[in-house]
Amino acid sequence: MKKKLVVLTGAGMSAESGISTFRDAGGLWEQYRVEDVATPEGYERDPKTVIEFYNKRRLELLHSEPNEGHRLLASLERDYDVTIITQNIDNLHERAGSTHVVHLHGELMKVTSSFQPNNPKYIRTLSADAPEIHVGDRAADGSQLRPFIVWFGESVPNIEIAVDYCEQADIFLIIGTALAVYPAAGLLAYVPSSADVYLIDPKPVDVHSRRPVHVIARGASEGMKEFIAALGK
Repeated sequence: MKKKLVVLTGAGMSAESGISTFRDAGGLWEQYRVEDVATPEGYERDPKTVIEFYNKRRLELLHSEPNEGHRLLASLERDYDVTIITQNIDNLHERAGSTHVVHLHGELMKVTSSFQPNNPKYIRTLSADAPEIHVGDRAADGSQLRPFIVWFGESVPNIEIAVDYCEQADIFLIIGTALAVYPAAGLLAYVPSSADVYLIDPKPVDVHSRRPVHVIARGASEGMKEFIAALGK
């Protein structure tokens, strides 16, 4: 039976692919106020600005490709039972070949109902040929289509699923997240004490735990090479 490798990824996973990060210097939060584009209140005040913000993010994503870190992570499915829990809203893990990805904060290429955002009946995927939505575009329930994104102040529907996978981990790997946003930042607490824990990030990260952590102080791609070497693969 394959060992269970559970991976938590954040913005640093996709930075090498040219995806704009939010919290780093020059990141999106220096250009936009969180309250304006990433809260239900901001959407209610000015849906046009919020919709256009995510239209721009989609166009950026369509011009980006998975990096070597994404591809190396996907390759581990040959030898491990891999579950990726990602805070990222891009689809680069899937495009790299990963087959089991849990998105905590939504998916950029999907849109949904403003009335029932988590109802699967109203969630649909946009195509690369038509990646934008506009004010006046309607979901099947008649409401304005909105980005399928979990905004600050909204519940995280997939967090319990993520906790279940963390509780089963034989190996837990954290890549490119400052562990600053809850509830994702608390997932390590659910990982069994018997599991090996690795962290890939070029910057120091507070893991909010006293348990041993194997730190690989590199970016996603170089860090994945070292991680695979540490696994002996």
